[in-house]
Amino acid sequence: MSNQVKEFNEYRFKMNEKLLADNNKIIKRIFNLDTNAYAAGALDVKTKELLGLVASAVLRCDDCVKYHLESSFNEGASKEEVMETLGIATLVGGTIVVPHLRRAYEYWEELDKQEG
Repeated sequence: MSNQVKEFNEYRFKMNEKLLADNNKIIKRIFNLDTNAYAAGALDVKTKELLGLVASAVLRCDDCVKYHLESSFNEGASKEEVMETLGIATLVGGTIVVPHLRRAYEYWEELDKQEG
């Protein structure tokens, strides 16, 4: 696992543990809702993760983009599917999304290196 991917996952895990340990009912419910929203339903998990990737890119949340990229990768999304998804995000979000697109591409390359 690349350093960038490993560091992101370790930090995310550590901070999620701290947030959930505070036992805040609202935060716990939001985390639970998020988990359940991305479970298989009428749409498969990969499709939902790609939709999450679009929303995250448009909202310019790099942590969210990384999370959805990795989840899409783990669900078997191809580079072509991810790039088409990011293209739609850039179309919807406009050129302000381009810096996030660059970082998303870089992160996808790191994920892909794990595989090869």
